[in-house]
Amino acid sequence: MSVKVKICGVRTPAIVEEAADAGADFVGLVLFAKSPRHIELEEARVLAAVARGRIGTVAVMVDPEDDLVDGVLARVGPDFLQLHGSETPERVAAIKARTGLPVMKAIPVADAADLADAGDYAASADYILFDAKPTQDARLPGGNGLPFDWQVLAGLAPPFALSGGLTPDNVGEAIRLTGASLVDVSSGVERAVGEKDARLVRSFIEAAKAAVPQRRAKAS
Repeated sequence: MSVKVKICGVRTPAIVEEAADAGADFVGLVLFAKSPRHIELEEARVLAAVARGRIGTVAVMVDPEDDLVDGVLARVGPDFLQLHGSETPERVAAIKARTGLPVMKAIPVADAADLADAGDYAASADYILFDAKPTQDARLPGGNGLPFDWQVLAGLAPPFALSGGLTPDNVGEAIRLTGASLVDVSSGVERAVGEKDARLVRSFIEAAKAAVPQRRAKAS
């Protein structure tokens, strides 16, 4: 089975349709005002309607209050929620219970020591997304176009998702090295900040779907 692909930070119906036609599995709708890929709830509702029945939708939020969570559930109706802030395992579990939706939790990674945080979310998150840890002066918790040392994920049992600095040129290598079940891209398929490039979107999806993870030895 090929790796799943998420095109995050989509802002136009045309890119949603391009991602669906090219075989992506999800599009990400960013509901975080500080992000250049931020969209309002009404825009997210329109994009989710375009996607419905063709490609899955992921509502991406950062430390959301209940009002936003409720608004997303009522007006957007996504298939998945992605929490990309400092949400605790208890908060993740509460949001999952409140919405009844599966939840993906982002874990920032700089080195192998950061992987320990993922275990805390095993009972509350349906999917762990390993993303590059932002620099101290970064304004955003993700979407910064930064990779991390993918080798630290070697030997990690899937399923898990990978993000951070992925492009059409390196996604195949990233999948082969890590065995990620899902790859998530945003800035790596843009022609300018916040503007997705249809050609890059299609190239990324094709490269990801063609990649084969390295065979892993079975545990004894």
